[in-house]
Amino acid sequence: MNRGILEGHIRGVVSSASLMVTGRAAHEAVAISRDCPRLSVGLHWDVWGEGERQFDITDLPAVRREFCRQVEEFHRLMGRMPTHIDSHYHLHRRAELLPVFGELVEPLGVPLRGERGVHFIGGFYAQWEWMITNLEYVSVPKLQDILHTEVGEGWTELSCHPGYVSPDFTSVYLTERETEVRTLTDSRIRDTIEQLGICLVGYADYPKAMQDSNA
Repeated sequence: MNRGILEGHIRGVVSSASLMVTGRAAHEAVAISRDCPRLSVGLHWDVWGEGERQFDITDLPAVRREFCRQVEEFHRLMGRMPTHIDSHYHLHRRAELLPVFGELVEPLGVPLRGERGVHFIGGFYAQWEWMITNLEYVSVPKLQDILHTEVGEGWTELSCHPGYVSPDFTSVYLTERETEVRTLTDSRIRDTIEQLGICLVGYADYPKAMQDSNA
């Protein structure tokens, strides 16, 4: 996944990524990011992740502690704070957790996925039925259609999952990632973005844009 994100950024249209500080390849991801100053890197808050460990998300004090721990670990690894916050399986968007995350993220002054005026689009994904793959959903025509019909005025995050199959990682979503890389690096996508007058930016650009708009 680190390799897929890197290629999607250098050769394609990936402008932001989210770091899972609990992942075993986190140090590699941090090293890669240092050579990509234009790649915005946020925190992908995770309590289950690769090891599918046990965590009681109904224990709100534990959620708060784990959030703070992961933000601190992000700062230790990256030497700075995250440019944005999201979460594994979109946990933060659950009704009982969203107010907690809103409170925790507010002092950081960065966007929380789906909040703070950033429209979230998650339709670029190849498995809308469990373990049933339809690569048309991550094809060049599909992404072009999303850009045409779903990206409006203001800020939009369009999520993606680029990556490559490797022998040390298993998931129900694997070969689909390689198709995503090919689509995200296809020159037709950048051409479409330019034709539509979309400004491709990263989350690191968000605070200054908000400051300028309020000036």
